Amino acid sequence: MTNRTPQRMRRDGRAALIFLAPFLIIYCVFLIFPLFKAVFISFHDWELAGGYREWIGFFNYEDLWYDDYFWKALGNTMRFAAMAVPSMTILALLLALGLHGHGRVRAVLRSVFFSSSVFSVTVVTLVWQMVLSPDRGLIAPIFRSMGMEPINFLGSVEWAMPSLVIATLWWGVGLPMALFLAALGQIPDELYEAAELDHASRWSTLRYITLPGIRHTVLLVLVLQIVGQFQIFGQAQLMTKGGPANTTLTLVQYIYNTGFRDWQVGYATTIALALFVVMAGFSMLQLWLGRKGDDQ
Repeated sequence: MTNRTPQRMRRDGRAALIFLAPFLIIYCVFLIFPLFKAVFISFHDWELAGGYREWIGFFNYEDLWYDDYFWKALGNTMRFAAMAVPSMTILALLLALGLHGHGRVRAVLRSVFFSSSVFSVTVVTLVWQMVLSPDRGLIAPIFRSMGMEPINFLGSVEWAMPSLVIATLWWGVGLPMALFLAALGQIPDELYEAAELDHASRWSTLRYITLPGIRHTVLLVLVLQIVGQFQIFGQAQLMTKGGPANTTLTLVQYIYNTGFRDWQVGYATTIALALFVVMAGFSMLQLWLGRKGDDQ
């Protein structure tokens, strides 16, 4: 094999840069520039209309540290993610294991479970508001048939957050299920045939063949779910409006209220940067744990 000359290498480098240029331009314009712009705005008392901009340094970050609503919204968001991420991952994996394989019934069921993912958040919230309504909801007759008063799920401090989690699971389980189905299809059939010849139990097959074979997909799903669930907004905004008593107020809701209702764009950007740091931290932790497991 002949070594490439420096001139050939420079020509290849220029060609690679030309092909990468469209992506790099879009990436910088829509991701890198807004990130640095957000950091810049967070050091200002910045109004939404743009009529007043004053440099205030770290004052927004100091306010954030002593803001009880921020810590309440952060706790609610982490609580929601702690409930939704493991539930979504496990449910999607169980559905993928049950629907993996050939057959018309399985194909139809895969389409059914994935179809909810294409709905908008408005449709999802309307459906679940009708299901959970204590007056004419689909669940209300079940309580009345047992002589019980229907629970106001969305108006209850104890049940509002679990209701949002259930609606989110129904809405978002299709994509992780599809990812798990794709990963299961990549496991060689010879491994399962060898396990069958050795009379391995289903649990042993799942533990020693299936789960190790899809561990990278499990990590991918967990990271995607962490990033996605920390950004919950539509369900809480349309179903509970952050109530009752701010028990479902999320960080993105707080950012929205601060920026578009109170016109405090500088402070809203500070909250958004805090959310970015939290999501990045959890994602990096999950990736580190996944790589540590691979090394072992």
